Amino acid sequence: MDLLKESENIVLFNVGHGGKTLEEFLYSHQISGRLFRRLYREKNLLINGDFKGKKTILEPGDIVSMIIEEEENNTPPEPMPLDIIYEDMDLLVLNKKPFVVVHPTKSHQQNTLSNGIANYFKDKDIKRKIRFVNRLDMNTSGILIVAKSSFAHQQMALQFEDNQVEKRYIAVVSGLVEKDEDIIDLPIGKEEEKSTKKVVTKRGKKAITKYRVVERYRAATLLDIQIYTGRSHQIRVHLNHIGHPIIGDTLYHEPSKYIERQALHSYYLKLKLPRSKELVKFRAELPQDMKRLTEYLG
Repeated sequence: MDLLKESENIVLFNVGHGGKTLEEFLYSHQISGRLFRRLYREKNLLINGDFKGKKTILEPGDIVSMIIEEEENNTPPEPMPLDIIYEDMDLLVLNKKPFVVVHPTKSHQQNTLSNGIANYFKDKDIKRKIRFVNRLDMNTSGILIVAKSSFAHQQMALQFEDNQVEKRYIAVVSGLVEKDEDIIDLPIGKEEEKSTKKVVTKRGKKAITKYRVVERYRAATLLDIQIYTGRSHQIRVHLNHIGHPIIGDTLYHEPSKYIERQALHSYYLKLKLPRSKELVKFRAELPQDMKRLTEYLG
């Protein structure tokens, strides 16, 4: 029987050492129980091209195929320019512009990034749902990762949950930061139950932010920031707490006449690709509004 070839719809695993069941083998490759059960129920897991029981013992040289079925995407497509940093069979990596809403909401049914991606998928005949792996606030720019399948999403989400992804940001903050670098290790939680604003509180969840001074201006500082956790508003809350709120952050500071949003940009991610596990680095160029801000401050 001809074995299936790897493609956007088929993920292949080569069995190096035998002795494990199909179920044990895929769990060892970090396939979640939920994903395994769904694929197995739909008979989309094959051994050497044939569907077999999950307790089948694998032999060295066996090929396990994972079939990823095409999906219907219900997001209305809208033409929108996308700044694509990288794309392969599993991922679409974008440089998100500021002021762009990511998901359709009650108040934003159109002109969201999801609408633009749906249009791109339609043009490229990519029959996939849109699954965002990470998130950015509407007014934060930078790298966003879209997974093209439940397999890719699960593999990427696992890296983010286990803090295996290196995440770096550029921020322009108010005031002169004295220390050249420091780590802020303070828990973050809600200010009030129904408030969108977050604060440093003992009742909050663990949050770790590391910063390094890139440049000091007259009354502001350019910071390179790495986060080791992914709490909502983490960078904004931590920097505000130490007395250096992000310029233009109207929720935690005040409006700026030099930039119409918080001066925060996700410029760097280092992670492993879902299939090959190759370590890759993605970079997103600084947007024009932050370039203009630094030029004015300098």
